[in-house]
Parts: sequence; C-alpha cells; structure tokens
Amino acid sequence: MPNLSLADLSAEIDANVRRALLEDVGSGDITAQLIPAERLAKATVITREACVISGTAWVDAVFRQLDPRVAVHWHVIDGQRATADQTLFHLEGPARSLLTGERSALNFLQLLSGVATHVRHYVDLVADTSVRLLDTRKTLPGLRLAQKYAVTCGGGHNHRIGLFDAFLIKENHIAASGGIAQAVAAAHRIAPGKPVEVEVESLDELSQALDAGADIIMLDELSLDDMREAVRRTAGKAKLEASGGVNETTLRDIALTGVDFVSIGAMTKDVKAVDLSMRLSL
Repeated sequence: MPNLSLADLSAEIDANVRRALLEDVGSGDITAQLIPAERLAKATVITREACVISGTAWVDAVFRQLDPRVAVHWHVIDGQRATADQTLFHLEGPARSLLTGERSALNFLQLLSGVATHVRHYVDLVADTSVRLLDTRKTLPGLRLAQKYAVTCGGGHNHRIGLFDAFLIKENHIAASGGIAQAVAAAHRIAPGKPVEVEVESLDELSQALDAGADIIMLDELSLDDMREAVRRTAGKAKLEASGGVNETTLRDIALTGVDFVSIGAMTKDVKAVDLSMRLSL
C-alpha cells in the first residue's frame, strides 16, 4: 500500500485540530483573559531530548484555526532529526492566542514526533537490510492517519489504513470461510484488484496460501528456521510479512531471514511523547 503524504491529509488535519481545540478551549480560555487583548508576544519552542520531527502541519493548523494573526516560523521539517535543546519553531502574534494554542499544538507535535522517533529507532536497527517495516491498526482512536503519517516520517511504511483498502484474512476468517483457498477466491470475487493478504501459522498453510494466489502472506510467529524456509519456498511468488513477537532484540534476526516486510504494532501503540517546552517573551 502507498505511504500517506501531507497531500492526502489536509481535511484530516483540519478535523483533528478542530476536535482538539474544542476539547481544550471549549467556550473560551478564561486564563488567557488575564492578558490584555492587544498585547503582542513571541514564543520559542524547543525539544528537551533528541527526536525525529513529525506533526508540523498540525501545529500550523492549530494557530491558523485559532488566530490567523499568529505567524509560525519553523527551523525544522518533518522527518528531520533534532538534538536536545534545539529550537524547533518561533511564534509571533497576540499573546492570548499563543498561550491558548500552546497545549493543543504541542500535544500533536510531541505525540507524532514520539511515533517518528520510535519508528526511526527500529528502522536504524535494520538499515543495512532490504526489509521494510510496516505499521498496524494499533493506533489511537481518531488519530490513525496522523500516526501513520508519523510512521513515514520515521522511515517506516504504511500497511493498510483500515478494513476497507485491503484484505487481511486471519485464522477466524479462514475458519468461517471454509479454508484458505475458499477465502482467497471469495476475496478476489468480492473486490478484484484489492490486495489479498493471508495470515498463516505453519509452512503447510503457507503452501495453501501460495496455491490460492495470495498477494502477501503474513508469517505469524513462525520460527526463524521456518521463516527462512518460507522465503525459499515462496521464491518471489508472493510478498512475505513477518509478524508477532517482534521487538528490539528479535527484529534484526527476523529481517535477515529474507522476508519482505516486518509489521510492528509497537511503533504506534507503545509510544512515549517527546518532551517539548515553550517559552514566551513580550
């Protein structure tokens, strides 16, 4: 599946930001009213730790929706590595608006940069191999596209976006359909041209999926020896994706088996937000 780009996300970003501002600002920022409405200010946002940047468009959208008079001046771009204490961007505009938008803007930037940073860590572990790392649907509700975009900023790749853009036939689908062959045949009949992926738990099931014409075969927690054998048997007739039991200590060995993809739910599920700080000056 193709990776998400900002061009795909304009409406999604605006919707994400509208919800965030409604959640945070509600009927109005009462604390900001302590500051005279005419007072102008500047602000600097830094990162307190090394990270990979993602989410600049969400920050822009926060201040564009909140107050178009606010100017955002970036010193970094998405996908760029930043060092601890590095300045990420400057703000200029009404002091009230800078303070009101601070939390929503930084929430997006710290979360998405956290995803990108986590992904880059995994990508770096296998940078000398040909494997591609894929995300999953294990995302925060309402922020799937944002997180999947952040995955690409970290050097990872997008799996299917949801249940609508590709088939992923798992154990229960196979059982309910009467077998792998029946499930794959039905998928080709229901939506010709949509990618068909089958999850297998043994080399015997791998052979069934190959015979059925699956485009991608997910090797679910197979041993390293079985993965290598799966690569030999498949011989390019389908793409192979390894899944399950993938972590920092197992990833490299899995990549070296020769599989095409490794999917890692932790890239979007187990994420620590980057520590950011904003300082205001009048």
